[in-house]
Amino acid sequence: MLVDSEQAMLKLGADFAKQLRAPALIELLGDLGAGKTTFTRGLAQGLGVTDVVSSPSFTISRNYQGEKYRLAHYDFYRLADPGIMAEDLRESINDTDTITVIEWGASVQDFLPKHHYTVSISYQDEKTREVTIR
Repeated sequence: MLVDSEQAMLKLGADFAKQLRAPALIELLGDLGAGKTTFTRGLAQGLGVTDVVSSPSFTISRNYQGEKYRLAHYDFYRLADPGIMAEDLRESINDTDTITVIEWGASVQDFLPKHHYTVSISYQDEKTREVTIR
């Protein structure tokens, strides 16, 4: 589907959140600036998170409490090897009260369950993104 604004990306994330049941894992794929964190902010809104959601690029992970579920947001952009974060990720993925979102997950592919959501976001032009959810 085509998404033509930040508001539309937030709405897509919020609408997607409403159909999720924990534990759930969402892997986000896309270039820098494609809209992965914007999608996650919408997801957080849909889960009832009231905190400001920001990219965990420098902290690797951030956790937020929603109305029903916790949202764990990971960004492995800076890690070629997840090291001790692998155990934290495993716990999050298996927690029945947590929705887990991963950006830049190449270094943790071996830890991801076979069945998880993948959201691919690609540039079409300056405003428009193509989003595929599978």
